[in-house]
Amino acid sequence: MTDPSTAEDLRLYRRLLTYVLPYKWVFLLAIGGMLMVSAGDASIAVMLKPIIDAGFVDRDLAFIEWVPLLLILLGVTRAAGTFIDAYCMSWVARRVIQDLRQLMFESLIRAPVPYYDRNSSGVLTSRLTFNVERIAMASTGVLRTLIRDAFKMLFLLAWMFYLSWVLSLLFAAILPFAYIVFKFSSHHFRKINLRVQETVGDITHVAREALQGQNMIKIFGAYDYQSRLFLRANNRNRQHIMKAAAVSAASVPLMVLLSGTGVAGVIWVALKLDLTPGTFASYLAAMIMTTKPVRSLSEINLAIQSGLAGAQTVFDTVDLESEPDPGATALTEVVGDVRFERVSFAYGQRGKPVLRDISFNIAAGTTVALVGASGSGKSTIASLLLRFYAPTGGRIRIDGQPLDSVTLKSLRDHIAIVTQDIILFDDSIRNNIAYGEPGVIDPDKLARAASAANVMEFAEDAPDGLDTIIGERGVRLSGGQRQRIAIARALYKDAPLLILDEATSSLDSRSEVHIQDAIAQLVKNRTSLIIAHRLSTIHHADLIVVLDKGRIVQQGNHEQLLAEPGIYAKLHQLQYRDRVAQPA
Repeated sequence: MTDPSTAEDLRLYRRLLTYVLPYKWVFLLAIGGMLMVSAGDASIAVMLKPIIDAGFVDRDLAFIEWVPLLLILLGVTRAAGTFIDAYCMSWVARRVIQDLRQLMFESLIRAPVPYYDRNSSGVLTSRLTFNVERIAMASTGVLRTLIRDAFKMLFLLAWMFYLSWVLSLLFAAILPFAYIVFKFSSHHFRKINLRVQETVGDITHVAREALQGQNMIKIFGAYDYQSRLFLRANNRNRQHIMKAAAVSAASVPLMVLLSGTGVAGVIWVALKLDLTPGTFASYLAAMIMTTKPVRSLSEINLAIQSGLAGAQTVFDTVDLESEPDPGATALTEVVGDVRFERVSFAYGQRGKPVLRDISFNIAAGTTVALVGASGSGKSTIASLLLRFYAPTGGRIRIDGQPLDSVTLKSLRDHIAIVTQDIILFDDSIRNNIAYGEPGVIDPDKLARAASAANVMEFAEDAPDGLDTIIGERGVRLSGGQRQRIAIARALYKDAPLLILDEATSSLDSRSEVHIQDAIAQLVKNRTSLIIAHRLSTIHHADLIVVLDKGRIVQQGNHEQLLAEPGIYAKLHQLQYRDRVAQPA
């Protein structure tokens, strides 16, 4: 019966090799180089027999004259083979890494939002960088060693059997023992390397959080705390690597000891046989030369198991299912009527309900605001409208069509969003505003969006204007400037449906005043869903929905809700009192 782990290894390796097949001609050229190297190495042992017998013993002068030329030819052949082998295999390796990394990236950006709820960005980044690099050793580096040394072994063994089959059978007796050592170390290498890669993901995750939150570390004096977190992850990584080193350190000497035992036995028997000096020297050289490929073949086990462990996580990422898109209808001319019909939702199968029987209507061209304490479900409603998640109960309709019946692309093509946590990219202001839009950027449309969002107020003073690079997540800009770019991005998209999720929460009063006019332009003639803590930003809303613990507790416009006792009136009173209490 086949060992399940061995069967799984073979399955992974076969799949890995499918990524090498597109470059088979370069790979075959590399194999040709390996053959030249292997034949050149084995030829050293082969030439020893005539050199000793014909050269030193028989003193054949004609042969002696040819020896230097033969050795030079052998060296040139081996050098050419080494270059072809090394360059071609490196070329194939980098192409395989590029292809796998591209497939992984495309799978990740298309993965559903719940996948990111379960996996940290550090672990996923580690897969893209560390794990896929280790696969290169398994897909090409290991193959290079395996094929080259296997050919060398075959050449040497064939020569050894030609010289003396008796000695060769004795030497071959150690092979079953070598297989036992190989099998034992393979099993342990695989398990240990999976843990090594997990710990690398932990290191990346801790480091990324610390580097992104370095301001908070300084403010709260959390140096020791973060150092302990990193030390814990770093130490786990070291411990697992040392376990792999221990297995390697034990298996390689065992293989060498087995080879040495075989060599000793062969020499003892050879002394009893009638062999010429050249034959014995050639056989002994060939036998000793087999120890290097045997050692190399035993050492590549670590790289194989490491690569296969990485391959498992890489292929798991490549095989990620994209966001479910059961919709068959493409939205074209969107009027913008949105209805929530008894919608409920919970994160995870056993999660506590976040929304319960939510029903309200956003009429085409109107603005609906969601109000409530943190955790009341406001942002979840926006996520459901964007179909980041699917309702666990009820239904959402857009222009009368169930949301799950329309295609994801056509739905999101008709929605623009500005969030509290502004996501900008390390690119120019211009490209961040026109982000994701197909085709050439429309300069007039861009200028109107930037002007309406008051981006030009600071862009004109920037070193390169709209072409100024803003840094990772817009780090070179203030919070207000980042949010203006996000609003300009929504204006440039010019979608009929708009979501504003705490769009002015990080702005000071001066910046808020500047942007309120832009928002007023943004929501005009659009179906808008606004999530806000500041009630002063939603007075104009046609409908205000008040949420509490996942339920709707009040609905109405600003005046209606102020006139009745409830959460909205209390929130308004508290915020008005806080504003009055603020110093001028």
